[in-house]
Amino acid sequence: MTRWQANGVIVFVALIWGTTFVVQQTSMDNIGPQYFTGVRFLLGTFVVLPFALRELRKMKREGRTLSRVNTLGLIVTGVSMYLASILQQIGIMDTTVTNAAFLTAFYVPLVPVLAFAVFRAKPHWSVWPGGIMCVFGTYLLSGGNLSALGKGDFWVMGSALFWAVQVVMIGIMVTRTNTPALVAAVQFFITGLLGMAMGGMFETFSFADIQNAGFEILYAGIMSAGIAFTLQAVAQNYTEAADAAIIMSAEAVFAAIAGAFFLGERLAPAEYAGCGVILAAIIGVQLLPMMGRRPKVAI
Repeated sequence: MTRWQANGVIVFVALIWGTTFVVQQTSMDNIGPQYFTGVRFLLGTFVVLPFALRELRKMKREGRTLSRVNTLGLIVTGVSMYLASILQQIGIMDTTVTNAAFLTAFYVPLVPVLAFAVFRAKPHWSVWPGGIMCVFGTYLLSGGNLSALGKGDFWVMGSALFWAVQVVMIGIMVTRTNTPALVAAVQFFITGLLGMAMGGMFETFSFADIQNAGFEILYAGIMSAGIAFTLQAVAQNYTEAADAAIIMSAEAVFAAIAGAFFLGERLAPAEYAGCGVILAAIIGVQLLPMMGRRPKVAI
């Protein structure tokens, strides 16, 4: 795969993840957020499972096993993904797809701040202006009146914190185990299991509801959780990190376009400006630390 082919694949991944915000919202007409999250990620588990089992067999051949610390780390990764996913899913019921996508992207500047707080890894200077820009972008996204932000927006902003935790934990666990598919399968399974358990406690289970939300569940489970993750993991081996960072930032843009096309969402000029400021902050936080690094992959 050439660098440009890999970048094309990552564009496709960003498109999948962006449009998934639409099906996450439309699914709420037929099924509760807990069961949607549960079924979606259990389905994603089965998509990634063959790759995870192959990695397990490789570990066995190499005489490696998962330590208790790594097992605990995988559990923490899965729980953080569940919390991020369910807060986002609850929030998207009471906000627009565009707002949900751009507010979820708050996790980008939060990741280095979290890494600094936990591991004392000094963040790049771009994190601080990036964070300020995100706050200012949120102000514009609210139309210049923060009281205009609904409860759904705050649920989604809360999810960004746990997405940041999940991103940090993914980096740690993939490095420690060298098994990205196994890490993905375990976090998907834990998220799905918790979603089903919480759904059993707070929602009414119905096969008819699952059937009515069938397209959304299949799209979010197979395309977003399973296929997109696998394509991203493969493509990023053939392109620059800076390329991937910029392209993946387009996820929020694709979500806004999908929201306008499929749901008829429209924003005021100030709100579009807020989206632009947040997107600029996201790209800056990802790209600036990479500037000046020597390329690893040739075109």
